[in-house]
Amino acid sequence: MELNNSHPIEELTKDPVIVNEVRRLVQIGPLEKILNLARAHSMWPMAFGLACCAIEALMGATGPRYDLARFGYEVLRPSPRQADVMVVAGTITRKSAPFVVRLYEQMPDPKWVIAVGSCAISGGPFVDSYYVVPGADKLIPVDVYVPGCPPRPEAVIDGFIMLKNKILNPKVVTS
Repeated sequence: MELNNSHPIEELTKDPVIVNEVRRLVQIGPLEKILNLARAHSMWPMAFGLACCAIEALMGATGPRYDLARFGYEVLRPSPRQADVMVVAGTITRKSAPFVVRLYEQMPDPKWVIAVGSCAISGGPFVDSYYVVPGADKLIPVDVYVPGCPPRPEAVIDGFIMLKNKILNPKVVTS
């Protein structure tokens, strides 16, 4: 999509003072870009953990020391119907896999997934076990991977910022 650099006020007047003041006050852009701007700065992650990474990384990132809330991601929702970001933190077993998929399907669109920890990314040290799913991307689409066992809270915050950049610039950031 090609953007026109002229402002609609220029069709009404050629006075540079009025044109510059209206340009400063009224920003016009594509609706999808405005919606993505709102979505990127008001993500509501789901409070959902499968194993130790949920406590070590996710709760550490939301705690007072690292304070994920300062980026606007503080509203951890208990219901998938109220969340738009699923943070898969921990080992996914074959027994818990249907619940992970069900929670993902209950989230409204648009929705995103962050896989936190080596177990959620690839099964971690338990990948050779018969009951471990080798990665969340085998079940649901994953947008951002946060490696580590467990990842540091700074890495979780960086994962949220990467997701924000992906939402703001979906064409620039490709997987």
